[in-house]
Amino acid sequence: MTIDITGLPPERIDFAVSPLAELGVALHALDEPAHHPGLHGWATATAAGLKPDLADRLHEANFLWTATMSDVFHPYAGLPGGGRPGTTLAEELDLLDRLDEERFVRAALEFNCSSSMEEEPVRPARVLELAANRGPRQLEFARRLLDDPSGVRAWLRRLFEECDEAFFADTWRRVGPGLVADAREKGELLRHRGVTEAVRAVSPAVAVEEDGPRRLIQVDKMTHARTTATDPAVGAGMTFLPTSFGWPHLVVLHAPRWRPVVQYPVGAPSVAGPASVQLLQRRMEALAHPLRMRLCRQLARGAYTTSELADTYGITPPEVSRHLSVLKKAELVTVRRRGRYVLHQLDVAAVARIGGDFLETVLR
Repeated sequence: MTIDITGLPPERIDFAVSPLAELGVALHALDEPAHHPGLHGWATATAAGLKPDLADRLHEANFLWTATMSDVFHPYAGLPGGGRPGTTLAEELDLLDRLDEERFVRAALEFNCSSSMEEEPVRPARVLELAANRGPRQLEFARRLLDDPSGVRAWLRRLFEECDEAFFADTWRRVGPGLVADAREKGELLRHRGVTEAVRAVSPAVAVEEDGPRRLIQVDKMTHARTTATDPAVGAGMTFLPTSFGWPHLVVLHAPRWRPVVQYPVGAPSVAGPASVQLLQRRMEALAHPLRMRLCRQLARGAYTTSELADTYGITPPEVSRHLSVLKKAELVTVRRRGRYVLHQLDVAAVARIGGDFLETVLR
């Protein structure tokens, strides 16, 4: 995912906290506990404490924060002329009320999973067709939204306010100070060390790159999208938000005519360098070949030379070298020299991480 920040003044890059955005990822963790193994205790206790009526209404709208994270959780980014998140949930819900009707409807329809809807006018028949593909609850919600957007907006506000009363106010008091501290730290890094260093501190999956005269923020996700932080229609700027509930997700708001937002996890489990999408693809492609799988079986047991592997499998040394080259490019094989011999061995730790890397990458 690419965010064009060419010509964007550093002061238009904001590190902030957002109670509404954190409520969104908390609701996601509540509905998808398998994505967040470190939050099982919180999710179980919170779900058990919900009143049946609130639980039913959360289920009625949970597609807004499960399969995709609706932009309704970032209303400040859709208000023309700049702006930043509110300091309280009530302030941010006021910002949600200020979104024009078209922006609100588009944001609430993101569960349709149709990128074409971002650009074309909202066509009710197409909206209902896409919603029907997602399920009966989504279809009913889409009908209500098209018929009465103001009523749906008010319904969502009441739902979020009841979540605050039921569990989120206590949760925000616990996690909010840590998020404020992280945003302040990244903001200081931005002021004193520049955009590149500040963005690098956000996540290994986020980086600033120079492309000729353009300056880009690249986010390593299994999604292809481009946006700009200098759209005059909404005002220049972008926001980085730390989240306590987000890992392993790295949420990026990239809708047209919205300012970009990157919501990044803090306090994530310590891993040895999360794999990039390209590296994960190389590793899985490398292991898909049956002969390379057989070579890995041998290399997992010890270190071998090219000649030894050729003799074992009855193939030529050049053919072994070609397969080893693929495994080395995938960073699955280590190499060391013993005298005049070059020994190859499987990096067992790297192979063991593939399952976790795959899940983190597709959920990122």
